[in-house]
Amino acid sequence: MAEAAPPLAASGPTPPAASDASRPAGSAAGVPPSQRPPQASGAAAASEPLHGLTLLAGTLALSLATFMNVLDSSIANVSIPAIAGDMGVSPSQGTWVITSFGVANAISVPLTGWLTQRFGAVRLFTTSVLLFVLTSWLCGFAPSLELLIVGRVLQGLVAGPMIPLSQTLLLSSYPRAKAGMALALWGVTTLVAPVVGPLLGGWITDNLTWPWIFYINVPVGLFAAAMTWTIYRHRETPTHKRPIDTVGLALLVLWVGSLQLMLDKGKELDWFASTQILTLAIVAVVGFAVFLVWELTDEHPVVDLRLFKGRNFAFGALTLSVAYGLFFGNVVLMPLWLQQWMGYTATNAGMALAPVGVFAIVLTPLVGRKVAVWDPRRMATGAFVVFALVLWLRSQFTPQTDLLHILIPTLIQGAAMAFFFIPLTTITLAGIGPERIAAAAGLSNFTRITAGAMGTSIATTLWEDRATLHHAHLTEALAQGHGVFGQTVEQLQAAGLSHEQALASLNRLIDQQAFTRAADDIFYGSALIFLGLIGLIWFTRRPKAAEGAPAADAGGAH
Repeated sequence: MAEAAPPLAASGPTPPAASDASRPAGSAAGVPPSQRPPQASGAAAASEPLHGLTLLAGTLALSLATFMNVLDSSIANVSIPAIAGDMGVSPSQGTWVITSFGVANAISVPLTGWLTQRFGAVRLFTTSVLLFVLTSWLCGFAPSLELLIVGRVLQGLVAGPMIPLSQTLLLSSYPRAKAGMALALWGVTTLVAPVVGPLLGGWITDNLTWPWIFYINVPVGLFAAAMTWTIYRHRETPTHKRPIDTVGLALLVLWVGSLQLMLDKGKELDWFASTQILTLAIVAVVGFAVFLVWELTDEHPVVDLRLFKGRNFAFGALTLSVAYGLFFGNVVLMPLWLQQWMGYTATNAGMALAPVGVFAIVLTPLVGRKVAVWDPRRMATGAFVVFALVLWLRSQFTPQTDLLHILIPTLIQGAAMAFFFIPLTTITLAGIGPERIAAAAGLSNFTRITAGAMGTSIATTLWEDRATLHHAHLTEALAQGHGVFGQTVEQLQAAGLSHEQALASLNRLIDQQAFTRAADDIFYGSALIFLGLIGLIWFTRRPKAAEGAPAADAGGAH
């Protein structure tokens, strides 16, 4: 269930939308001011909390917008084969629909703080929702894959501020003592969306047409934008002009875009045998190097790379990003395998993946409460062990595996999700001063989302490469007209198939075995990497009890 995939747990001080000058305005009793979650800046922070029906309506409007955003990052997963078929491209090319959204979304997230200070949180959030509606409508009308990808890029760009700003505005709506409850409600919403996404996407694809996975955003987005503006327009945050690091932003777009294009087009163009791939690789490496130098020396960097000097942030963000890339790559691979080689419809594939949210939703509030009491490093270690177990179970799949054996690992995975995002985010943001929390949250989200998009490209490319290898191994001992191969062809011809049809039928069976074994290879390799990542967790320091407290308040947060 992609999130731009599964939700990232916030450890209390998360809203990237808050200004650099934001200061904690208080939280639950017993939490030191230096460790309390920052509220919406300026007027929104100073405003009185909402009450009664107004509070309910505000929570509903913000939750709907968040739900729509997260849903849109996962709803397309099970529809990729249908989209690819209609567009006349391969399913691996169809995954650009997912990666293009993720990369564009990652690029726009670091700009949220600057945009908020320039235009105001309420105005920016409402505009983002309306633009999201417009770009969703354009995606549904796209007549070609290229135009659909353009639409998804635009959709990802305008979606960047929506999730952090929805959290910021929600915090300003509740009394400080109930900030944890507000974040828990918000977090459950972001966990439900990835569960509903594949189910809804599968049903729409099978019973309507795939463009409707985008069209359904139109009424939901218009309603959420209208209600948000009605309730929050008098609670706008102060605005002032700040310089924008245009060179840094351009370099960010250049190297991330080049790297993603290289990963997506590599298989199609035979990797470094292609001048285009070689050029993209050089641009990505040089662009990244110049980006590092520029951001470390600019007075107002678009990305504060100095945060990586902190041990917890460096190892926490690295672990979180690699793990999320592994997780997201496997999440995209599963429905592709089920639909292409196991005969599942989009609806059935969605049902096979939906149970992942059961334990995630049930356990997230518990994790949020206990992350300040238990060692979050132990919690994340347990999550990685469970992820490894889940992926090992999946590595045993065969073309004869039934739905029950597919559902069991998916159900168990939900528990790992709950114990993965919140503790790792708590570790990553521990010890960072309140004036840098906004930048830290934005940077960790950027690395995570970018890793998720890259994980998709790498997983699908490796899948096809390993399938080609397995197909060669399965056929190297077969000789036409001899042995079992010849007998099978004769039996199929006796059943009424022509010689060509019999060969095509056998090739399909061999492909099914090859792609299933290739998927097993990726599941098994991912399980080993998850176990290896446990070592990185223990390079971090355990957050002090006070530092973990906000995460406890924010149980269930995104």
